[in-house]
Amino acid sequence: MTGRRGYPREVHERAVRMVFEHQGEHPSQWAAICSIAEKFGISSETLREWVPPRRGR
Repeated sequence: MTGRRGYPREVHERAVRMVFEHQGEHPSQWAAICSIAEKFGISSETLREWVPPRRGR
């Protein structure tokens, strides 16, 4: 476990990776975050905080 309020590091890493892998299947990154957060049983806001901001748009 890490300092992420009880979420194992593996959950954190996999959820973030899935956002990037599947965001093309959704109309926005936020939509991908919401979809993946639901699958993991975590809040969308928590996952949004884990995902690094996109640069160079």
